[in-house]
Amino acid sequence: MTLTTPALLFPAISLLLLAYTNRFLVLAQLIRKLANEERNEHQDVNARQILLLRKRISLTKRMQLAGVMSFLLCTLSMFALFLSLQLTGMVLFGISLVSLSVSLVYSLWEIQISTNALNVQLQDIEDVLKSGAKRRSSKSSSGSGDET
Repeated sequence: MTLTTPALLFPAISLLLLAYTNRFLVLAQLIRKLANEERNEHQDVNARQILLLRKRISLTKRMQLAGVMSFLLCTLSMFALFLSLQLTGMVLFGISLVSLSVSLVYSLWEIQISTNALNVQLQDIEDVLKSGAKRRSSKSSSGSGDET
């Protein structure tokens, strides 16, 4: 194993950490928006969203931690290989790959929860549309009965 092997992971891990940071920023923005809405008007859908957001924040923190650990271990692996400590470098690189895999698993889990959160929101919109359609239907049927 040469020094360039772990170096190949640097761009991938850097992009992954950037993506995780963007996810975190979007989550923070959503939480602030929900908190604002909750102050103005309590909605049941907000309570469900808050629970999902709390879980997503926790997973995002774990994703970032595992990603940073992968990056650090990859760096230490390169340093060990630079010092001609082949076995240490290979072990650190292997652990770095495991840490990167753990980060990706957390990412998949967070994506699943994110999808569930979107489904909660879509269900709320559908419920509002259905109740609005029922009200319009009952108004038009009661209005036509008075005219005859």
